[in-house]
Amino acid sequence: MSLRSQWRQLREVEWRDLDLKEAGTWPALLQAICLVALFVAVFWVAQWFFAAPSQATLESLQAREDQLLQEYESRAYQAANLEQMRMQMAELDARMQTLLEMLPTDTEVPALLDDISDAAQDHQLAIESIKLRSPVPKDFYVEQPFDIQVRGAYHDIAAFLANVSALPRIVTLHDFSLVPVDDGDTLRLSLLARTYSYHQDTAPKAGGGGDE
Repeated sequence: MSLRSQWRQLREVEWRDLDLKEAGTWPALLQAICLVALFVAVFWVAQWFFAAPSQATLESLQAREDQLLQEYESRAYQAANLEQMRMQMAELDARMQTLLEMLPTDTEVPALLDDISDAAQDHQLAIESIKLRSPVPKDFYVEQPFDIQVRGAYHDIAAFLANVSALPRIVTLHDFSLVPVDDGDTLRLSLLARTYSYHQDTAPKAGGGGDE
């Protein structure tokens, strides 16, 4: 039977009278269309209920695989450079310990002020005042500010500042004010100095960078 005659039969079908029980007697073109529709429906249902979840699982596993590969590469690099990293950590620990030794403890701050007073006297400066301010707690250290006011000649003041900066304990100098007094040959230096002490419970101990 030609396609034209099959198409004519399909157009003459009374759709309301179709009965699935008599599907074998339907026109061949209608049967073919129904088979194609059934195949598409079955394929869509299988794709929705079976293939789609599996595809999502596959994509998730592929993403996890990429993540694990990156972690593996990172750890492989760390393992290959473990000895070098240990040496770097030991060097950093040594530097940290050196820096901590330059920070005075709470009990050493008065001795630091005495060193500053001695430096002023060594350079023939008159000490007008050295006053501690209230300490300022930080996360890992305590900032201890104090005001310094001395009088003397310009070159003596400059040598005094150089001496304070070279002290074995860390002292930073801020807010300088230099004004002439008396006959004009004498200058008054006012400044804010800060030293820093570490919290005893957070300071790393010597040798703390060894293997656990």
